[in-house]
Amino acid sequence: METFTAVATITVGSGPHGIAILPSGAAVYVASFFTNTVSVIDTATNAVTATIPVGKAPCGVAMHPQGSSLYVTNTYSSLPNSKNMAHGSLSVIDTATNTVTATVPLEINPRGVAVHPSGTSVYVADFSGNTVSVLDISTNKVTATITVGDAPFAFGQFIGPDRGRAR
Repeated sequence: METFTAVATITVGSGPHGIAILPSGAAVYVASFFTNTVSVIDTATNAVTATIPVGKAPCGVAMHPQGSSLYVTNTYSSLPNSKNMAHGSLSVIDTATNTVTATVPLEINPRGVAVHPSGTSVYVADFSGNTVSVLDISTNKVTATITVGDAPFAFGQFIGPDRGRAR
């Protein structure tokens, strides 16, 4: 029977926002908004085993279904976006090495992120731009930008597997 009580308090960077877990359950990744890092926590020891520097103000995190990569939205960035303006980015982290392998320029204010259950695409909600960017995982390139309603935030996994529901 679960008791839902805290078993440990683990110190990570300042302003923890997004959290994701390896499919195996062996590690937890926490994005820290004010320290521009992602902390890696070993679930067996409850210890921080790595601190990964990412872009400015990391917010949302999403794990690839196979656990091979972690995707982190950086609310602000010095990278130019498609309009050659400094706005946000997406850090791609290799979970085997806990290193950033790519930084993808995005639009104004990326927040929420989800990986399609097939593992082929990443979707990023842009809070200020009122869009969702679609990225091809194999190229780390934006393949589509979808206009949506005001201020999409989408904190957490917002894409689920298709259960054969009627459309």
